[in-house]
Amino acid sequence: DKVPLLHSSFRSSRQTMANLSNTNPNGGDHDHDHDNNDGGSTAIDLLRDSLSPQSQQNPSTLLPKAPLFYQQSQQEAATSLFTDSEILAPMVRASTTPLRILALSHGASLVYSEEMVDRSIFPTERVLNESLGTIDYVHPKHKFSLKVQKRMEKEPDNPDGKILLRIDPLKERGKFVYQMGTGEGHLALEAAEKVYRDADGIDVNMGCPKKFSVSGGMGSALLSDPKRACDIISTLSRNIPKPISAKIRLLDDTDPRPTIEFAKSLIASGATAIAVHGRIVGDESHIPARWETLVEVVRQLKQSESVPVIVNGDLYTRADINELKRRSGCDGIMLARPALYNVSLFRRGDVRNNGNNSKNGANNQQIDSAFENEVPLSKFQSQYHEGYYGYNSPLLLPRSTMIQEYIAQCVRYKAHPKNAKYVVCEMMNIRRAPTERAPFLNMNYPGGQTIADICKCRTLDDLVKVWDVRWIIPMPDASAVTEIGSGDTKDIQITCDVVDSNSTGAEIFTTPCNNSNSDHDNGGVLEDIHNYDDRYFLDPDKFRKERSEAVDAAFSSTAWTKSQKSEALRVQEDEKKIDDKGHMAKRKKLMND
Repeated sequence: DKVPLLHSSFRSSRQTMANLSNTNPNGGDHDHDHDNNDGGSTAIDLLRDSLSPQSQQNPSTLLPKAPLFYQQSQQEAATSLFTDSEILAPMVRASTTPLRILALSHGASLVYSEEMVDRSIFPTERVLNESLGTIDYVHPKHKFSLKVQKRMEKEPDNPDGKILLRIDPLKERGKFVYQMGTGEGHLALEAAEKVYRDADGIDVNMGCPKKFSVSGGMGSALLSDPKRACDIISTLSRNIPKPISAKIRLLDDTDPRPTIEFAKSLIASGATAIAVHGRIVGDESHIPARWETLVEVVRQLKQSESVPVIVNGDLYTRADINELKRRSGCDGIMLARPALYNVSLFRRGDVRNNGNNSKNGANNQQIDSAFENEVPLSKFQSQYHEGYYGYNSPLLLPRSTMIQEYIAQCVRYKAHPKNAKYVVCEMMNIRRAPTERAPFLNMNYPGGQTIADICKCRTLDDLVKVWDVRWIIPMPDASAVTEIGSGDTKDIQITCDVVDSNSTGAEIFTTPCNNSNSDHDNGGVLEDIHNYDDRYFLDPDKFRKERSEAVDAAFSSTAWTKSQKSEALRVQEDEKKIDDKGHMAKRKKLMND
C-alpha cells in the first residue's frame, strides 16, 4: 500500500538539522563538508551572520571555517577549489537550488548556478529567507511594469517578486560558483560585486551558442573577441577577491592551437581556472564531443600553465570520467546532461574497485586493456559502456529514485512548478544525448511514468503524485508539525525523526507537501505558462513547424524590421539542415514577434 499523500510544509527540529549537517549522506569516501561549529548555533543564526560582509579583518564567528578566500591568494583558492573536482555544470533552468543540493548530496564537490545575465541581478535585493534557511536574490514586484505586476499577482508562486537566485549557505558554502553571462567588463563587475560574498568563485560563460546569449555579445560571441573577453576577466580579477574562471568551448574541431591561445590569453588576464567544453560552436548535442581535440588542448595547457583545467562533454559513465582524466591530465570534470540523466554519477566509489572482479564489478580488465593499448578515444566513446564503471555500474542509484529525490528537493526549496516540471522532463528523455549512446540509456521506469504524464502536471503536488514521492527534506529550526491530509487521506501526526534510507543515501523524511494551487483558481495562468514546455517535449517536430509558420506569418506584418526578417530566414534555413544520421543539425530558437 502506498503511503497517503499529505499536503503541508514540513520542518525538522534543531537537533535533526545538526545531525544532518554532520553526516555525509553518500557514505562515500570523499567528504567535502567543512568542520562543524562548536558554538551550537542554529541554522537561522548562521544565516543572519551571513548578512554581514566577511573579510579577514572581520571573519565570521558562526559559519563553518572557510580559509580559501580569507587566507589565500586568488590562485591558491582556485587550486584548492578546483583540484580533483567533480562539478555540476551551469544549465539554464536546471542548475537551481534543488538540483545543486541533490548533486552535492551524491558526491559533487562543486556546483555552478545557471547562467545569469549580468543586468538581471542589478535590481535584486538580498533577502534572508528564514523559513527556508536560504539567501534569496529577489527582484521586487514594484520594480516591474504595472502589466507584469498584475500578471504576477495571479501566479501562486512568488507573488511579491521574482526569485532569481536562491542559495543554501549551510549546504553550499565552499562549493558554489556563480556563473554570469556578460559582454562588458563594467557590467560584469557590477554583477559580481552584488553576489560574490555568497559565492566561492565567479565564472564567466564564454561558450553558450544560444541566440539570447550571442546576440548580447555574451557566451560564445566572446570566443571571436579575445580583447573583450580578456578585459572582462581582468576587470573581475583586479576587483573581486575570489577565484575568477571562464567556461569556454573548442574553437576548432581538429586543431587545438586556437583554443590553447585563447585560454592562455584569459589566464594572462587573471583567470584562475578554465573549463573547456569538447564541442565547437555549431555542434549539436547528438554529435559526440570531440575528445581527441579536447585532450590535446588540456595536455598542452597543463604543460605551460599552472591553473586548474576542467573538461566537459559526454561523460556519461565513470569509465568515461576515468579515461578522460587519465588521457588529458585535467584537474577536474564537469557534468551537464549526464547529471540530468542520473545525478548519482557523481558517486566515485573505489578508484580501481579494489581489484574486485565479482559479477557486479566485472570488466575492469577491459578498461585496463584500453589503457594499455590506447584505444582511439572515438572508439572508446562508443564501445566501453559495461562493467563496474559502465552504464549499469553498482555505484549508480535507480534513475526513478533520483527523480523522486529531485522532486522532494523542489518541495523543500519551493521551486517554481513550471521549472521543476521542465527539469523532470529533461531527466526523463534522451533527445539531446549523442546518437551512439542512446541505445545504452534506459528510459523505462517501474511506475510506468511518461513525458505525457509529466506534461499534465501543473503543481508540485501533481509531480509528487505522479512519481509517488513519499519523503520530504527538512527545513531548518522548527519543531515537528502536524500534517493534515486532504481528499480521501486521513489526518496524521508526523515526528521529525530521520528515516534511515540506505537505498538512496539521501536525507529522506516521510511524506510531502503543500503546493496544491489549482489552475482554475488563477484565471488559467498556470495553464498558459505550461503550454510552451508541454509542446516542446511532447512533439518537438510539430512545435518547430508551428514556430516556422509563425515566422512566415510575421513577414506579412510591417512590425518586423528588415534585419529581423533576415535573421528569421537564416534561422529557418539552419533548422532545415539535416546531418548524415538524419538528425536536425540546428534547433535554434526563433525570435519572438
